[in-house]
Parts: sequence; structure tokens; C-alpha cells
Amino acid sequence: MSGHDHAHDGHGHGPGSDGHGHGPGGHSHGVSADADRRWLAIALALIGGFMAVEVVIGVMANSLALISDAAHMLTDAVSIVLALIAMRLAARPARGGFTYGLKRAEILSAQANGLTLILLALWLAYEAVRRLMNPPPVEGGLVVVTALAGIVVNVAAAWCISRANRSALVVEGAYQHILNDLFAFIGTAIAGVIVLTTGFRQADAIATLVVVVLMLKAGYGLVRESGRILLEASPAHVDPDAVGDRLAGHPPVTEVHDLHIWTITSGQAALSAHVLVEPAGDCHAVRRDLEALLDKEYGITHTTLQVDHAQDSLLTVGRTGGGASDAHCADAHGPVHRQGPHDH
Repeated sequence: MSGHDHAHDGHGHGPGSDGHGHGPGGHSHGVSADADRRWLAIALALIGGFMAVEVVIGVMANSLALISDAAHMLTDAVSIVLALIAMRLAARPARGGFTYGLKRAEILSAQANGLTLILLALWLAYEAVRRLMNPPPVEGGLVVVTALAGIVVNVAAAWCISRANRSALVVEGAYQHILNDLFAFIGTAIAGVIVLTTGFRQADAIATLVVVVLMLKAGYGLVRESGRILLEASPAHVDPDAVGDRLAGHPPVTEVHDLHIWTITSGQAALSAHVLVEPAGDCHAVRRDLEALLDKEYGITHTTLQVDHAQDSLLTVGRTGGGASDAHCADAHGPVHRQGPHDH
């Protein structure tokens, strides 16, 4: 066996693969479109219909809490629409310059939804503080009835979305928003009872501030998670240093460098690395073993491993301080992982 660049792309060329990346223990490329679109469309119809009614009642009752709940439901509806659009875009095959297809459309839509939530929450917070200082009269009875109806609608919508594949970030975001909305409606119902029984009109503004906190929390979570993916960070549950050490500790591997782990779209992590093995090592066997290890221990099946014999690097002269990695990579990124003491 020669020691030159046994590079391998794990996207469907490994043992037991069907040529499309779906080997034993294969992974799902996104959501199952038909069933999930149906459940999302039902949830969208429930939320959109009730939201329109709630805006009218909120204006009639002069309740900012109801209007803020409706605003939150608007973001829920937008998140579902974005999910439906993103699912269609992500299903398109890769072509031209888009070598991953349009799978990142889901992540872009999640980020847009998160930013919208944050901006809307800031506006509602301003209005709530204004009403705390100068509370207008509020129709508590209308607030209670509408909030109770909202609880029923949100429970039904949450159940519909729970039937879809929540591994997609944009679908999970919609689900979490609706759960937040459910809690917000409970708070609004309590505020309506307080206004109705005690006349404490500030309760409406306080309930609005509770909704604002929930919106900020959900918005920040979406922006953070989608931002990690757009910035090519490793999945939150994967420690690249631990992965590098684990690979380097697999005989006859002597070194792993240029290790990159990123997320293509929700639930689809990818990894590339340069692996050096002992001069007598079987590069192809090592590559197969490492692919199986990454799949079993980390759930990573999109892998591109360049496997070389370590002796090749010793034949290359040129750079000072030449470690094994210097012979292969003009500018290695990240730490170098070796057997024994690790160079981090």
C-alpha cells in the first residue's frame, strides 16, 4: 500500500452504503416532508385563525396582554410558514455551486424568526412599562374568556407540531414558541381574573412583561443555535478536542490534525480530518474503523478522512520545527492530537 493521500468522503462511499449516505445506521436528511407539512399546516390554520380573533378582542378589551399574546402567535405563525418554505427548499437536490443543496434555508429562517421575536419583545416591553405607569381600563371578563380559548388552541397546535419531526431546528423552534404561548395565555388568564376581581389594572401590563421574557428567551435560543451553525461551530453536544483525542488513540493512528466538525443543517453533523498512521498501518482499514467509531460514539456519518502514512512527512524537508503535520498541511488549523501526551 502506498502512503499517499487515502482521502475518503463518507457521504455514501463507505462499506454498506447505498451510494447516498444511507448505510447501516444511516441518518435522515431532514424531515419527512409530506406528513410533517400536513401537521404544520393544521397548526398554522389553528394559530392564524385564533390570532385574528384575538387581535380584535384585545383592542375591544383594551388589553395589551392579549395583543402581546397575539403578537407572539404571529411569530409562531411566521415560524411555521418559514418551516414549510425551508422544508421545500431543503428537499431540492444539490446542484451547481450549492454543493449541500439549500439545507441551510432552515437555519436562516430560524435566525430570522429569532431576531423578529427579540425585536417584537422589546417593543412590547416598552408598551408594558408605559402602561404600568399609567394603566388604562381593561375588560377583565373578555381577557379571561379569550385567554382560556387561547390555551385550548395552543394545546391543539402544540400537539400537531409534536407529531412532526422536531429534530429540525425550525420545527423545534415553532414547537417551543407555541409552548411559550401556552404559558403566556395562562399568565394572561390569571391577569384577567385579577383585573376582574380586584380592579388591579397593572396586572395586564405585568402579564405582558411575562410574555416579553418568554419571547426574549425563545428568540435568544433560536439566534444562538442558528448562529452556531452559520458560524460553522461544532454541534453543542460534541467536543472536538475529545473527538480528536479519541481518534488519535485508535491504533495504529499516530496523529490527527486539521480536524473540523460542523453542522450542515439540523441533525446533520459533518467532520473532516487529516489522519496519520504508522508506516506499516493499513490506511483503508483505519479509515473504515474511524468512520465506524464516529458513527457509533458521536452519531457523525458525514465524514471526509484523509489518511496517510506518517513516514511520508519525514521525507519532506522545508519548514522549521517540522512536526508530522507540517509535511502535509501548509497551515494546519486547530490543535494537533497525538498518541500519548496531547499537543493542544
